[in-house]
Amino acid sequence: MKNLVGKTLSKKVKFLGEEVVIKKLNVAQVMEIQSLTSSGVKEGAEESDANSLNILLYVITAAVEGSEDISQDDLKQFPLDELSSLSASILEFSGLGNAQKK
Repeated sequence: MKNLVGKTLSKKVKFLGEEVVIKKLNVAQVMEIQSLTSSGVKEGAEESDANSLNILLYVITAAVEGSEDISQDDLKQFPLDELSSLSASILEFSGLGNAQKK
């Protein structure tokens, strides 16, 4: 199994009518998302909104190929429903989604 360390699975999904490649999140990335999520629970509404954007940014930059240099300002230029859909696809692909497998 040592030879599989660091190997990731990927697939193509639609984002704004274009195909992007997403990678499965690894355990360390999932733990970071959990940490970001739990820190947002303790904050007020305004800080919580900013934290939600940070989580969205983290999920997308961790999993979408070519998004490593995207900023929060760049992220704010995309439609929210498209970002939410992309994030949901990433989380589902990584085993964290609510969709049941058939």
